[in-house]
Amino acid sequence: MSYAIKEIFLTLQGEGINTGRRAVFLRFAGCNLWSGREEDREEADCTFCDTDFVGTNGDGGGRYADAAALTAKVVETWGLGIEEAAPNSRFVVLTGGEPMLQVDEALIDALHAEDFTIAIETNGTIPVPESIDWITVSPKAGTEVVQCSGNELKLIWPQPGSNPDEMEAWAFDHHLVQPLDGTSLNDNRMAAIKFVIQHPRWRLSLQTHKLIGLR
Repeated sequence: MSYAIKEIFLTLQGEGINTGRRAVFLRFAGCNLWSGREEDREEADCTFCDTDFVGTNGDGGGRYADAAALTAKVVETWGLGIEEAAPNSRFVVLTGGEPMLQVDEALIDALHAEDFTIAIETNGTIPVPESIDWITVSPKAGTEVVQCSGNELKLIWPQPGSNPDEMEAWAFDHHLVQPLDGTSLNDNRMAAIKFVIQHPRWRLSLQTHKLIGLR
């Protein structure tokens, strides 16, 4: 299987429980909830995405012929020799778009063979293989979420039509609320803080990479 990749880059994880961790971000092209074109946003199932996942023209992007070729690029991006100073530290985040449109066992096995801990950020509408090490689901109101278990549930807030009370019954280790970015970010941040104050099972997640100028 070949893979359409928007970009691959080294950064620090900016959101959730793994905030601050050195990571290779492997961004897959394409999504099942929005085409990525602005003219389609208003009618999309997800109208607030802040990520460019269209095409394969980003840093490290392209069409990779197989899992071995893509994994080799991830290893190169992590940095040869780095793991010798920090064993068991290799960390890759599969994101998009929607990575589960392309992620398969061949890629998971190849990344594990190179000692990567694999995290995924998904909208939860496609089942995630149990072989992935860290599962973050960010549900979108009005969609059918089938991946109702994992490590992190990250609810973008405010999100009309979402049912946080129902989500509390889902089998996640951590329930996170993250302010919706955009022109109303300050108001949304205060709304998220208020939500957490009133719902102590949830924790606040911030996009710290944006606050400190990372990708």
